[in-house]
Amino acid sequence: MNLYRYFQQSLTMGMAGLLLWGCSAHGNQASVTTYTDTAFEQDYHEPYPIGTDSKANDVRHIAADRQGTLWAATAAGIYKKESGQQHWASVLSSADEGPAYAVVVDEQSVVWFGVWNGLYRYKDQQLERINGPEAPIASITIAKEGIYALGPQGVWLINAKGVQKKPYRLARSIRSSRSDNRGGLWIATDVGLYHATDQQTTVFQKPDELLSASVKGLATDSSQALWVGGLGGVTIRQDGKVQKTLRPAQGIPSIFVTCVEQAPDGSMWVGTEAGIVRYHPNKTHSLRFSRRWLLDDHINDITFDRQGTAWIATTKGVSAIRKRPMTLAQKQDYFYDVLMQRHIRAPWIAGQCRLPTPGDISRWEPDDDDNDGEYTGNYLAMESFRYAATKNPDARQKAKKAFGFLKLLQEVTNTDGFFARTVVPTDWTRVDDGNRTYTDRERADERVNEPRFKPVEVRWHKSNDGKWLWKGDTSSDEVCGHMMGYYFYYELAADEAEKAVVRKHVARIVDHLIAHNYTLTDIDGNHTRWGVWSPDRLNRDPDWAPDRNQNSMELLAFLKLAYHMTGNPKYEQHYRQLIDREGYLDNMGKNLDQNPAWFIYFDVILAAYVYPILIRCETDPKLRAFYEEHMDRWLQQRKGDKNPLINFLYCYSRNKKVELASSVEFLVDTPLDLVNWTIDHSKREDVTMVHNPVLDELQVSELPPASIRTVVRWDKNPWAAINGQPDIEREPVFWLLPYWMGRYLGMIEPAQPKLN
Repeated sequence: MNLYRYFQQSLTMGMAGLLLWGCSAHGNQASVTTYTDTAFEQDYHEPYPIGTDSKANDVRHIAADRQGTLWAATAAGIYKKESGQQHWASVLSSADEGPAYAVVVDEQSVVWFGVWNGLYRYKDQQLERINGPEAPIASITIAKEGIYALGPQGVWLINAKGVQKKPYRLARSIRSSRSDNRGGLWIATDVGLYHATDQQTTVFQKPDELLSASVKGLATDSSQALWVGGLGGVTIRQDGKVQKTLRPAQGIPSIFVTCVEQAPDGSMWVGTEAGIVRYHPNKTHSLRFSRRWLLDDHINDITFDRQGTAWIATTKGVSAIRKRPMTLAQKQDYFYDVLMQRHIRAPWIAGQCRLPTPGDISRWEPDDDDNDGEYTGNYLAMESFRYAATKNPDARQKAKKAFGFLKLLQEVTNTDGFFARTVVPTDWTRVDDGNRTYTDRERADERVNEPRFKPVEVRWHKSNDGKWLWKGDTSSDEVCGHMMGYYFYYELAADEAEKAVVRKHVARIVDHLIAHNYTLTDIDGNHTRWGVWSPDRLNRDPDWAPDRNQNSMELLAFLKLAYHMTGNPKYEQHYRQLIDREGYLDNMGKNLDQNPAWFIYFDVILAAYVYPILIRCETDPKLRAFYEEHMDRWLQQRKGDKNPLINFLYCYSRNKKVELASSVEFLVDTPLDLVNWTIDHSKREDVTMVHNPVLDELQVSELPPASIRTVVRWDKNPWAAINGQPDIEREPVFWLLPYWMGRYLGMIEPAQPKLN
């Protein structure tokens, strides 16, 4: 759902119980500045595969009874699952098992099955085959006048009078059916939509009557309009006319529509071969697809139980999409608990965990990542904001632990200031990106492909105390992530004693950069592949032109932070020399107009990391004004990202309260599932594939909301068309950091306690 639009409608309509906003006037425009935390409906998915047999998991139709029992018609037969259970049990005898097509529950809780060899009734724990209807039975419909059974051999009405064959002249390719509540039937077939009564049978198949004659699913909405789903999309008919059509341009992810159903809340769920799209009463729509939400994107049927849970029949089993009321504070509690359970490893690293069985979080192992330092820098900032917002000593204590790990990354190298990417215990037998060798031919190949490439053969080194393996070749993004974490820890959470430690540590790193001509120099005596901020490279080596503008900005921030913390004038002198003699401020000024071939989304976040340092630590009015104007322009370019980290870092840096709706939209819409499921937008027809904003990457034309995006890491491109690997679970710091920033800034206010 487009929550931004929903929020704005809520403001306009004054809908109680959803949002409480505070507004401040700026000229003639009111800007939303405060969100009062209020419960919303949080979707989550539960998978219910029927078994290991592919035919049993090919679920064609599904129904729920009043007791919450699920009934599934599959390619292998009929199965049922009791409420609260995972296990499915076969209903038919072994002699009768085989392809099943339909299952419904009538008003008396009697269950009806349409299968390969006829019509069955399940009543009072007894299974009975109904004589009369000729097999196979492809569709069953409940009506006031009785039960209709439809198949290639005809249509039968079953009621107290017995079994009556109806004289309808129909196509035999029956896909679904629905009562018109007036004694007639709507019937979907491969060659049109039929309306059959005892008086006449009418077929609709002309282009001005349906999007196409191939019809699969039927449902009525709250206004009693008939939704006809099939090849091409959905045709909405009422009063004998087409009222509207829904195609990919209106949010249908695939022209192969398979089913339609109305939810208890009035929304219309449309199943396709590429997931489910939900059309809400407030005129918005939302998509659910990928393994995060469904066992398979090919949907065959949808039903709802009395609690409003959606039960979805797919070609690989049954998926449940449930809802639970949740506030942002409760979501924070959930994510923080997951973070502490599975995503903090020794000595205090916030990072992903590996899943031996992809997608299964019941078993997990700690994992290392090239950017453990950067992401723990984000965690350090998060705990610092949590402490600043709550004064909870637990947050300060954990921030200190995170800083201790980042400090260890320098100490473990036994150098003058160079620091490692990450560390793992020496008894680990598996690490990412292990040591290797390069042949002369491989070196030549790499040098031609990337002249700046550094062939590092020994990435992992044992620490002097024998406790750790540490990883070298540290990159510029690590430095940016560290410095942001240090800045917020220093400003918001560290006590005076700890501030002294931070000052000394930051100075040691920046002294290292200065001593090595503004490069991060590894123990081999050469700069790392990406750790280069030297004017000799950025300004005078053409191969470093793509990094000139961004890296100039970064180095100015590192020097400014060291000066801000220590007061040592040498850092200010280096800072001014780079501005006055090497044009680093001019370089930075061009960063907003980067050559398209050089723009990568990674740099957007690295800029976000260092803006607060440049703006809040700068005391020269002219330079601060330059940085402020630069960040203002940058935010205008990045508004379309709807990125709460960008938005709140801007609000902190500029002392403003803006872009709150899109920030809250993200926090609300983010799923609880942190498995890094593969998300492939290229299969969707409601978006197009583009090469924007990053020229050399495949992206989607519309920003995917958080619910259908791969698990977020802010330095990954949110517009990416294909991303994710389900053998890892991501750490939820990406959500917790902007949440606590919003809390600290007073833009997200806790729910007010109810008065007695």
